[in-house]
Amino acid sequence: MRDERGRGQAYRRGGTGGRRGSLRPDGAGSGGGTPQARAGAVSRHPRSTQSAPAGAVSRQPRSAPPAPAAAFAPARFHPAAWWLWSLSLGTAATRTTNPLLLALLLTTSAYVVVTCRPRTPAPWARSYPAFLKLALAVIAIRLLFTLTLGSAVPGTHTLLTLPEVPLPAWAQGIRLGGRVTAEALLFSLYDALRLATLLVCVGAANALASPSRLLKSLPGALYETGVAVVVALTFAPNLIADVHRLRAARRLRGRPDRGVRGLLQVGLPVLEGALERSVALAAAMDARGYGRTADVPAPVRRTTTALTLGGLLGVCAGTYGLLAAAGAGYGLPLLLAGLTAALAGLRLGGRRSPRTRYRPDRWTPRACLTAVSGIATAALLTLAATTDPAALHPGVVPLSAPTLPLWPAAAVLLGLLPAFLHKEQPS
Repeated sequence: MRDERGRGQAYRRGGTGGRRGSLRPDGAGSGGGTPQARAGAVSRHPRSTQSAPAGAVSRQPRSAPPAPAAAFAPARFHPAAWWLWSLSLGTAATRTTNPLLLALLLTTSAYVVVTCRPRTPAPWARSYPAFLKLALAVIAIRLLFTLTLGSAVPGTHTLLTLPEVPLPAWAQGIRLGGRVTAEALLFSLYDALRLATLLVCVGAANALASPSRLLKSLPGALYETGVAVVVALTFAPNLIADVHRLRAARRLRGRPDRGVRGLLQVGLPVLEGALERSVALAAAMDARGYGRTADVPAPVRRTTTALTLGGLLGVCAGTYGLLAAAGAGYGLPLLLAGLTAALAGLRLGGRRSPRTRYRPDRWTPRACLTAVSGIATAALLTLAATTDPAALHPGVVPLSAPTLPLWPAAAVLLGLLPAFLHKEQPS
């Protein structure tokens, strides 16, 4: 008892006994030394000339805390820039059937997606392989139809002859089986490849742009429609993720996850989770005042309706003019006028839906360059289709190998600009 009491007194006096002198994380002693030593150790007077005793730990001035990493994070891309870039590449794909240019468009979109796609586990960021599979299915179905139903393209190089099924008189113009030519298959392959490229470009937009961030950028007049579209697009990926999660949990517990029994036992929790998400989404929308409308004068409402409907009709007519051979003169002006009227109508219609945006996405210079690169590709391919249609639409009768036109190929390579502007960023 006497020895323990002596060690305790030495600890309180700052002697050598006990656990005196242990350091705190900031470098100061935790009770070591005499009161005079401690006073000298923590003295902060700038003109103090008193020297600290030996063994005292001097306290260094604390440095400023480091700035958060988010302060140095680059600005995020506007999601509409990715959609403009992707849809412009899809528009460029519709202007040509040259397989070399279409393959170049596919390579461009794939490289940008691999380079710029966020590595987050979001379901929408992993949708690009599904669109690739869909594109391959489109090509296979189109070739299968050509094999079974034939084609109107004449050809002299017969590949095989299938048994032909006789059809009644009312089915004239349709045949099942018969002669299959290389020209017909090549024409179908070119046409299917164009549609597949368009689907892949849309898949690139889905893999690069977050649907929720895109919803924030919509004008107020389209907010209700945008919410419905976003909920529909995110329901299926979340449902698939729930199925995989529940099946993995049942396998770990040694329960069956296949067959009718496994499907019934997995389906009920999945539907229950989907219902809970729907209720939570409805509660969140109600808490944020979703659905509130402002009072708008009747003349403004009528003007909004006229501009929106007239603009959409102008867009449809202008698109038809661009696609038809006879409407090349009036198609582009009518399309631009329709777009202007529709945008003005949406701008006026947004007044009835007052909304605020938290951290809205800005059109940064990099986002503008991304959209401009896609639009330039589409414009140059459209110009090339009118000036040199033979290079962009190679013939199949007679059979000839397609050639790669130089300046349309250079125009397609403009679509690679986002890969050098964009770095992986959190979405």
